Formats: sequence, C-alpha cells, structure tokens
Amino acid sequence: MNEITGISPQVKDKRRCNIYIDGRFCCGLTLEAAVKNRLKVGQSIEPERLAEIQLESEKETAFDKALNHLSATRKTEKQVRDFLAGKGYLPAVAEYVVEKLRGYHFLDDSEYAEAYVENAAKRKGGRLIRMELRAKGVADESIDGALGALDEEIEIATAKEILEKYMRGKTAERATLQKAYRHLLGKGFSYDVIKEALQVYGECEE
Repeated sequence: MNEITGISPQVKDKRRCNIYIDGRFCCGLTLEAAVKNRLKVGQSIEPERLAEIQLESEKETAFDKALNHLSATRKTEKQVRDFLAGKGYLPAVAEYVVEKLRGYHFLDDSEYAEAYVENAAKRKGGRLIRMELRAKGVADESIDGALGALDEEIEIATAKEILEKYMRGKTAERATLQKAYRHLLGKGFSYDVIKEALQVYGECEE
C-alpha cells in the first residue's frame, strides 16, 4: 500500500491535478477522475488501483485531444496513434481512442483513402499515391479499393497537364523530353501513362 500525500491543481490545466505518493509526484489525473474515485490526501491506495484510475483518466483526455486533432483535417488510424504517442499516451490508451473514434465513424481508413485518391489524382500518379497512403498506415486492401476508381484515362489527362506546365518555354529536344519523362516518373505515373502523355512530342524512353 502507498499513501497519497498530495493532490494539487496543475498550473497549465485547471481541469487536471497532480497526485503525489509518499511525498513524490506520481501522475496527473483529470479532476473528474480524482473526484469520481474519491481520492484524498492521507488515503492508502494500491499501485495497481492507481494505475487503473490513471488509465481511465488518460483515455478520456486522449480522446478529447484526438478529436481536436481531427477537427482540422481527416486522419488515418496510424496518424492518430502517432499523434497520441507523441503526446506520451500509452498504446493501450491510443487503442481505446481509435476504437471509440471508429465507433463514432470519425475514423475510416477506406473512406480516407478514397478521398485522398480523388484529391491527389489531380497532381500525381497512382504509384506515388499508393506509397503515400502506405506511409500513412492505410492497408493495401483499402488502397486497392480506392485506386480502383482511378481510371487510366484520368491519369493520362493529369500527366499531360503536368507535362504541359513542365514544357513551357522549353524546346522538345530529346534531352529535355528525357528530363520530362523522369519528372513524370517522380510524380508517380507508370511507364505506359508517361509514354501516352509524351506522344504529342514523339517517343521518349529512358
């Protein structure tokens, strides 16, 4: 058993308090959790019980922070987990938050991928989009479903627009077209799409 020797409001957040055990700082809790569990100075408490109370407290705090994080733009599950980890929350807390956000339909990686593809396809090719979605933690199954709606004709049209901007003020010399090819390749377009886009200038292969 340990003894609670101090409970004091936090300076930066009046909705939270610091808990001191045996004269040493132990953890931070929401005031709601402290009141709900009737914590008071002089009380004896098992370390395991205090850990349970802390986990309960941190879950709700983490959920509120995650909601604020989601308010600006949509996020993937991995991005939310990374955000909470950066704030110092335990994986168990992050998992609780992700599950709760899923339940409220605030998190859906498949919908995220579809929206991302629709927007990104105006500026880049499917290969690069796939890499970016993977980096954001989206599963291949969700990526495949989202990219399935990306017609090759749409990619070709986007590649042609990018190529037109790139070629402004340039002459269609072989060296320039090779650079244009590499430029489109870097944008994530496939060989077939690039070849089609470059047809207006003639063949250009690496």
